[in-house]
Amino acid sequence: MSREGKLAKNTFVLALGKICTQLITFFLLPLYTSILSVEEFGIVDLLNTLVSLMLPIVTFQVEQAVFRELIDCRENNERKKKIISTGFFPVFIQCMVYLAVFFIISPFITNRYKYFLATNVIAFIFASLFQQVARGMGDNNKYAFSGLISAVITIITNVLLLVVVKLGATGMLLGNMLGQIACIIYIFVALKLYKYLSISEFKAEILKKLWKYSIPLVPNGISWWVFNASDRIIVSAILGVAQNGILSAAHKFSNVYYMIFQIFNMTCTETIAVHILDKDIKDFFNNIFNTILKIFVAISIFIIACMPIVYPIMINRNYFIGYYQVPIMMIASIFNVIIGLIGTIYVANKNTKAIANTSLFSAIINIIVHLLLINFVGLFAATISTFVAYLIMTIYRISDVNKRYFKIVMDEKFIIRTFLVLVVILLIYYLGNIYIQMFGILFVMIYALRENRNCIKVVLNILKRKIKLKNV
Repeated sequence: MSREGKLAKNTFVLALGKICTQLITFFLLPLYTSILSVEEFGIVDLLNTLVSLMLPIVTFQVEQAVFRELIDCRENNERKKKIISTGFFPVFIQCMVYLAVFFIISPFITNRYKYFLATNVIAFIFASLFQQVARGMGDNNKYAFSGLISAVITIITNVLLLVVVKLGATGMLLGNMLGQIACIIYIFVALKLYKYLSISEFKAEILKKLWKYSIPLVPNGISWWVFNASDRIIVSAILGVAQNGILSAAHKFSNVYYMIFQIFNMTCTETIAVHILDKDIKDFFNNIFNTILKIFVAISIFIIACMPIVYPIMINRNYFIGYYQVPIMMIASIFNVIIGLIGTIYVANKNTKAIANTSLFSAIINIIVHLLLINFVGLFAATISTFVAYLIMTIYRISDVNKRYFKIVMDEKFIIRTFLVLVVILLIYYLGNIYIQMFGILFVMIYALRENRNCIKVVLNILKRKIKLKNV
């Protein structure tokens, strides 16, 4: 199978599992925002944010190194045992140390939900490690299905614990943990990981190699936490937890958008890593880069155009102030897509230091801009600071990759057309009435179809060939 064919196949497999579950979660937003108070929703979001901060600190991001190393030895079972065992046992010890430290300091923490900061961190760590093992071994089917199982269990338990048992924020946090535990059990059994785990297979030299790759990703992971979480911490501290709940609800749209992109980015990362030494890697990457970028720019603008109709339906009126934040976050997410695509080049070349440096610099800018603006523009400071930081990181990474590896070629006419469409849609979003906003949706649909017509033709041709084969 060609490189493009493998990329398309892997993307389809991951998309089937991820998109369905993300859409189900997304459409449960009306349930969550109607049952949980603004304060409770803000607390859940804040605790999940702190969990995401602890993950890279506790694990040294070694799961990312395990994934990258497994790509290079998929046909070598002995090597796989060494990598998986060497990755697993230090993480296990690090988790025990984390729990010991947590229980020593827990008497000084007064928050009633504090123990979820212990249990959920451990559950998320092993779910992430096992999922990266599945990806590294090339078993995207089990990776995707594990995500599907996790999402379904999370959704079912959330509904039961929120609607039936009425546990509020506790129920939502407990449901999140149970979903991750289901993921861990499934992958452990489905991949028969017990065959790959042996203390005798632990090798210090391999651990040194894993940590050499992964430790530079710790500041990178913290930097992304700064992007995704510092805004919420600052808003909670200065404007209050209720305002953080509003911000969290508004960010759900850009979060789902980026989660869908990550499906494409995961398969893109794997494909670029496998073919990084090919002579035509520059042309191959630029083709993938521009194709995916056009798809996600169109999706982002379409989401903005639909918000005047969708937001009041999906989000409880108590959260409606967040409506004005959505376009800024969606545009910022376009730059985040570019950042993610360029990051695949660093991963393929095992240059995690460059990833860390660019991320850390932009994270600092995010905090500075947020703190400078929050007393003047309130909640808008969070989205504006994220937009500015993503933009600066995009410019920096493009420049760095152009100097270090090869030139990234972007369609300049596409950029100009997109800018003009964005200006029109933003004017309609903030100033237009419902009839003009309906016209805006039609306008964006025409734009999206035009920009992605080649991609649509390829998909239609593939479907036609499959239909013909079935009929033979």
